[in-house]
Amino acid sequence: MDVKKLVSQMTLEEKAGLCSGDDFWHTKAVERLGIPRVMVSDGPHGLRKQDDAADHLGINDSIKAVCFPAASATAASFDPDMIREMGEALGDSCQHEKVSVLLGPAVNIKRSPLCGRNFEYFSEDPYLAGKMCAALIQGVQSRNIGTSIKHFALNNQEHRRMSSSSDCDERTMREIYFPPFETAVKEAKPWTFMCSYNRINGVYASENPWLLTDVLRKEWGFDGYVMSDWGAVSNRVAGVAAGLDLEMPASGGVNDRKIVEAVKAGKLDEKLVDLACERILEISYRYLENAKPDTPWDQEKQHARAAEIAADCMVLLKNDGDLLPLSKEDTAAFIGEFAEKPRFQGGGSSHINCFRTTSAVEAAKAAGLKVTYAPGYSVEKDELTDERLAEAVAAAKKAKAAVVFAGLPDSYESEGYDRTHMRMPECQNRLIEAVAEANPNTVVVLHNGSPVEMPWIGKVRGVLEAYLGGQAVGEAAVRVLFGDVNPSGHLPESFPVQLEDNPSFLYYGGEGNRTEYREGVFVGYRYYDKKKMNVLFPFGFGLSYTTFAFSGLKLSAESIRDTDTLTVTATVTNTGNRAGKAVAQLYVGDTESTPIRPVRELKGFRKVFLQPGESREVSFTLDKRSFAYWNTEIHDWHVETGDFTIEVGDSSRNLPLCAAVKVESTVELPRHYTQDSIYLDLMADPKAKKIITGFMKKTMEIFGTEQREEDSTEAAKEAITEEMTMAMMKYMPLRGMLSFGGAENAEEMEKLIQQLNG
Repeated sequence: MDVKKLVSQMTLEEKAGLCSGDDFWHTKAVERLGIPRVMVSDGPHGLRKQDDAADHLGINDSIKAVCFPAASATAASFDPDMIREMGEALGDSCQHEKVSVLLGPAVNIKRSPLCGRNFEYFSEDPYLAGKMCAALIQGVQSRNIGTSIKHFALNNQEHRRMSSSSDCDERTMREIYFPPFETAVKEAKPWTFMCSYNRINGVYASENPWLLTDVLRKEWGFDGYVMSDWGAVSNRVAGVAAGLDLEMPASGGVNDRKIVEAVKAGKLDEKLVDLACERILEISYRYLENAKPDTPWDQEKQHARAAEIAADCMVLLKNDGDLLPLSKEDTAAFIGEFAEKPRFQGGGSSHINCFRTTSAVEAAKAAGLKVTYAPGYSVEKDELTDERLAEAVAAAKKAKAAVVFAGLPDSYESEGYDRTHMRMPECQNRLIEAVAEANPNTVVVLHNGSPVEMPWIGKVRGVLEAYLGGQAVGEAAVRVLFGDVNPSGHLPESFPVQLEDNPSFLYYGGEGNRTEYREGVFVGYRYYDKKKMNVLFPFGFGLSYTTFAFSGLKLSAESIRDTDTLTVTATVTNTGNRAGKAVAQLYVGDTESTPIRPVRELKGFRKVFLQPGESREVSFTLDKRSFAYWNTEIHDWHVETGDFTIEVGDSSRNLPLCAAVKVESTVELPRHYTQDSIYLDLMADPKAKKIITGFMKKTMEIFGTEQREEDSTEAAKEAITEEMTMAMMKYMPLRGMLSFGGAENAEEMEKLIQQLNG
């Protein structure tokens, strides 16, 4: 379809109208030219299609669909291939239902455990988030269905989300909050982007030309269209100029008229409106010309696949004495309402109307297992009656093992508001402790989208993190608990001991309409590892029913330039007696750097399936970005010449393999010296050092050595030691030469500065 020709035939009013929705879920049609409307729909982990009585927050029912595990769970799989396959299933459902764009995935960084939408975000780590979201996008779009990666950018809280300004420095944005979006653009080419509600350093994302045009399009090469989050537009004319193509939903024509008026008044270039229309139509016709509404949608098959995916996402956090897997011959007590009515998705715009769900109780009975059930707590309110507690304790005492299904109720985490604490309901904590006292073989299965505090962790023998595992989570949990599946998930986020340990604790939520990202690049494990702080469970952690060993770390070179690539290989061996999947994680650290940097950062991971005794070599390729930090002087990625550590293991706190590589920078940073530049910085610059050494020696002779020789008393000699002289010289500015020697006069000083800057 020649969209430029189509747009050239449209009136200004038609073009302005095309730049906003027809209703909640459709773009506008231009019937005069035969341009049809197309549908977009919510659902990063399932299809939430609403045709009638549509709303954004999921109050009204959508069609029956399959709810796959949420991003909080899928990220724990560390398995892009599996997530790509899940994306293919989502794409098939969209083709079947005539949906052109699936609104997701959501890749905002988990800055704090409190964010209400953490359940649909992937990770605290930008590398992991980027790789997982790119895989999902590739899967969906392989079916000629678009995605809308969101929410661009710095949408890390729900509190005041439509008015708050995320005030963040350039380096932190580039190193932490932008990379998942950048990775998606460069590796998966999402059809559309969704801008966030919030302001960024005072400017709304929906009208931010630096964000939507300079970075997204010119720098990263994005070539689709940008749509607003629902109701995120403040100034529509400024939005068009900035690069916001589609406003969603409809504005009742108000903003369309503003576009027309601005063009006629000469305040908005009509070519920018044309460009927005062309981008929208390019994507619409990409779908329309490849639409296959006869694509089958086998929901039963997808349900079965959802169970398999959920099982591979579960993270075994504790297994004292190898209590798990449970024996199928023994009686187990399932306790807690989530065992019968599992919580498997979050609230708000991603809420799926599931065609069926499978609870753990139902799955256990279907498998013929010897399971009893007691509801224990109620999810409706935080209370535990004596009757229910007694029933749960009695069930626990009669069973060989007790499994408490617990976590966060729907009301605790949802789109629209943040959590106020990191605790589970007190009734659940009380129940877990009582059950553990009644039965020493107690296991807790957690259903939550973000970390929780675990005051009972020392009293239970097992903990299985199920996250929000989709509609088949109960079936998946039973498979893992009883050994049909060997757990292989690893935490995509750190679990702090308490909320107060989180690096954003003091500033999260902000003051009024402003929230400051004062922790900078030290998000999650970057902070905990730098502080050497105890955590409940570290980033990347996950146990298995077997054991793995890492060996044979090899680097393709001992020294490279920053324009080269480095190949890293290591061997993973299954040293246990069960088949299982290991996740090899590679971290890079700068041993000595000018900017303050994390101890280590994830730069690669591989998931491998191994039979008992089997070994396999895993390989990683590291490029400039693997070693670089964002330099705000040159506004680009930069590698400092020096030694870097390469560590491999299975969590940020378990890295048995370590090697070093020297990386040489090929970029010379600009230098500008003044009379206030200090010797320490000058001596760190090889070129400046050659120039300044003689002057520095002369200053030291006058300022230090000669003065000490002239002093006659021991007290005077002790007052000015050689160490003190060296320390004082390091921090002395060049202008000190005029006072303490080294330069004869101001003219000589000026010539020296010119030479340094030449």
